[in-house]
Amino acid sequence: MKNRLLKKIKDHEIICGVVGLGYVGLPLAVEKAKAGFRTIGFDVQEEKVRAVNEGHNYIGDVVDSELERLVKEGMLSATTDFSFIKDVDFIAICVPTPLDIHQEPDISYVRASAEAIGKYLKAETMVVLESTTYPGTTEELIKPILESGSGLECGTAFYLGFSPERVDPGNLIYKTKNTPKVVGACSSDGAEVISAMYRAVLEGEVFTVSCPAVAEMEKILENTYRNVNIGLINEIGRLCNEMGISVWEVIDAAKTKPYGFQAFYPGPGLGGHCIPLDPYYLTWKAREYGFHTTLIENSMVINDGQPEYCVERAMHILNRHRKAINGAKILMLGVSYKNDIDDYRESPAIRVMRELRKVGADVEYYDPWVPKFKNMYGQSAESLKELTPEIVGRADLVMVTTAHHNVDYEMVQKNAKAVFDTKNVMADIRDRSNIEVL
Repeated sequence: MKNRLLKKIKDHEIICGVVGLGYVGLPLAVEKAKAGFRTIGFDVQEEKVRAVNEGHNYIGDVVDSELERLVKEGMLSATTDFSFIKDVDFIAICVPTPLDIHQEPDISYVRASAEAIGKYLKAETMVVLESTTYPGTTEELIKPILESGSGLECGTAFYLGFSPERVDPGNLIYKTKNTPKVVGACSSDGAEVISAMYRAVLEGEVFTVSCPAVAEMEKILENTYRNVNIGLINEIGRLCNEMGISVWEVIDAAKTKPYGFQAFYPGPGLGGHCIPLDPYYLTWKAREYGFHTTLIENSMVINDGQPEYCVERAMHILNRHRKAINGAKILMLGVSYKNDIDDYRESPAIRVMRELRKVGADVEYYDPWVPKFKNMYGQSAESLKELTPEIVGRADLVMVTTAHHNVDYEMVQKNAKAVFDTKNVMADIRDRSNIEVL
């Protein structure tokens, strides 16, 4: 089986399937099709399937013209019918792994995908989970479901592995194509074949590890590392504020050291599909072993408390202007979780908005990337259509909560009564009489 699949990879005879056509799945499907492998995308959302089949792109990291060309050439198509799994030789599972309302892992999408695949899985197929999850998911959850549903044995009739996604929306340098890949599989032959498949598609190095659990833990480590260090800098930032020191100047000074220091920056909290969530997967799994991830949990407490801290700082700014936060008109600039993208998943800015409204503030927002939003917690709002001097001037406080680059911050500074810049995006503005930085 190994030799047959390696030959099919070399000859570009592999038909690829990608389950989940979101921020991870669609760019991966496009890269596979670009590399000369006919690819079928699977998704339960009919609007995504229709958009792909019409050649209409909805993901920032995908080039519109490339998607349109691949669809016209017949190299890429999409469907809601999972019976077409029987036609593919390689399947990547790229579905969401969010937290539930109790902040515990919600692996229902992964489980449902595995069950759908298991019904139609044929022999000599590679299955790879790319969704971020806790160590053990591939072997403890996915493997039994696939074996039970298909009647096939993992390692002898099909190969199963884990290769964590490394998508950074908006990154202008590293995309799916050139980001190094980690692969762990349930057998050495499986690892060899799955790694060969990725090497045939991607330009980045493919690094093979001994088993899926190592690859799963590696992904959790990547994002927990960032979570912990951001928690550290958020705590240092709070202390610096008490001491009357600029944490931003401290960081600029520290990063002149050419070794032993990597710059992280404070902000209103953590957002996105990985960094705020992954540590919860690890701490949840650790409890199975009676282990408490104390350092990690403390960093999560700090980061989760940043939205409330920002509201407290906003209240003090308003007090200095003899204005109560209850009834104050607050204009937020940005609700996406990072600059220059339209992704607002787990956005700390939206949490700031919620906390401001809790204390009675009259909040509106402007975000040229997110004209409207609705999240899993029932929050929804629409952006102002434009940002004018009049709109800025009528606000009691302007809060910069996302560092978008297509906002006229000089105009904001000139017309605002007070500005609270939680991202230090206005650092180069010389007149700072009405600007306070996180």
